[in-house]
Amino acid sequence: MVVDLLLQNGIKEARIYSADEDILKAFDGSGIDLTITLFDYESVQTKEAAVQWMNTSFQYVERCNIRRVYIGFNAFSMGMLNKTILQVAMNAYTSMQEAINQRAYGGVIKVTMPHSDYVINVEKITRPSEADFRDLLKEQMYNYLKILEANKAPLLGIEFAGPSDNPSHIIEDVNGAVYTNYFDFLHDSFVWAIKKAGVPDLDIVVGAVGWPTDGLPGGNTTSAENFYKHLLPYVTSNKGTPMRPGKPIDTYIHALTDENMNGDYFPYARHWGIYRTNGEPKYKIDLSGQGRDIYPARAKGIMRMPERWCVYTGNPVKVFNKTKVVEEFTAACKVADCTSLAPGASCSGLSFSQNVSYAFNMYFQMAFQDERECVFSGYAAVVTEDPSTGDCVFPVEVVKGQQINFNFTRSGQGRRRFAPPSPIFVFLLTAVWVSLNC
Repeated sequence: MVVDLLLQNGIKEARIYSADEDILKAFDGSGIDLTITLFDYESVQTKEAAVQWMNTSFQYVERCNIRRVYIGFNAFSMGMLNKTILQVAMNAYTSMQEAINQRAYGGVIKVTMPHSDYVINVEKITRPSEADFRDLLKEQMYNYLKILEANKAPLLGIEFAGPSDNPSHIIEDVNGAVYTNYFDFLHDSFVWAIKKAGVPDLDIVVGAVGWPTDGLPGGNTTSAENFYKHLLPYVTSNKGTPMRPGKPIDTYIHALTDENMNGDYFPYARHWGIYRTNGEPKYKIDLSGQGRDIYPARAKGIMRMPERWCVYTGNPVKVFNKTKVVEEFTAACKVADCTSLAPGASCSGLSFSQNVSYAFNMYFQMAFQDERECVFSGYAAVVTEDPSTGDCVFPVEVVKGQQINFNFTRSGQGRRRFAPPSPIFVFLLTAVWVSLNC
C-alpha cells in the first residue's frame, strides 16, 4: 500500500530508517531508488561482518535499487561526549564501503553518515563564511570527509528549516553573497566548513526537512502547506545557493505519515506526516516541485471504523474522585498519543473533562474500538456524537489491519498493552521522500 502511494505520487527516491528484509521485500521491483539505514552499526564494524551483511542482502541490491546506505544517526554529534561511539560508527562506515566496493558496486551504492548541524559551530557564527567543524571533531571529521571524497559519496546534513524569504532580515557575506532565509544560510555554512576541510566540491544532501502539523505553537496544516509551497519549487528550480549557484539541492522530505510511536519528549516529533493514518493528505502539496495548488494522491482501499468515540462521563453513579480520573488519564496517555494536548498544540485549550475524553478516546481508537477498553474505572462511555471541537479533532481509527503505524496486543490480565509498531509499516511510513530534480 505504501509503495503504491509513493508510485502514485511519482516519488522516485525514498529513505527508510531500516534495512530489514521484510521492508526491502516491499520495495522489490518497485523501481524506487532506495536509501537504507543501518542503526545496528556495531554488527558491521569489521570488514568480515560487513562482507557477510552484503552477501546476505545482495539479492536486494539491484531488485530494490539500493543507492545509499546510512550508518547510524548523528554519530559525530554523540561522539563529542563518547569517542567510542564515533569510532565504532567510523569502523562500520569504512567496512561497509569496502564491502560494497569489493562487490564492484562502489560506483552505484554510496555509504555515508547522517549529521545534525551541531557538528559545525552554528551558534557562534553570524554568516556562513564563519562556519567550521567543531574542534573536538575536526580530526575525525576531516578523515571522514576524505573517504567520502575518495568514494564520491555525499555529506548528509540535517536541516529542519524553510526557505521562505524574509527581506527584512538580510545577511551579507563575502564575495557579495546575500542570505534572506535560514535554509540557504545553513546549507552554505556546511559548504564553507567542507571548503576549509579541503574538500570544497563534496556533494551535500539535505537529510530531512519538514514542518510539523501539531504539537507546538505554529505547528498546523496551514503553516506546513505554506512551508512546502515555498520549499519544493525552490529546491527543484536548480537556482542553487549563493555558494553553489545553479546546483541542484538534493532534499529529503520528512515524513510520509505521523509517527505515533516516536518518543513524546518533543510532542511535535509525532506530527511530521503529510498524510493522516487513514491515507488522506492533511494539506495541499505538489510533490513534483512545480508549486501547483493540488493535493497529493490519496491512499486507496482504506476504511474507517464506525463513528464512535470513548468519552469521559463523570460517572454520575459514583462519588467523583479526581485523583482516580487523573490516574486513568495518565495511564491512557502512557500508551496512546496525547501530544495534541501539549501547550500550543491543536487541543491545548480543552477543559478538564475534554482533556480526559481526548485521552480516553485515543486509547479506545488504538484498541480498534474494543468496548472493553472504554471503561476507565467506570468514568467512560462509548458515544456516537463527535466530541471534536474547534481545531481539536477526536480521531476515529481505520479498520484493523489497514492502520499504518502501530500494533496492538494482549498482555495477560488487566489493561492491554500496545506492542512496538510493525517494522514494515513504521519504517516504510516514516520513510522520507526525496525531491531530486523532480
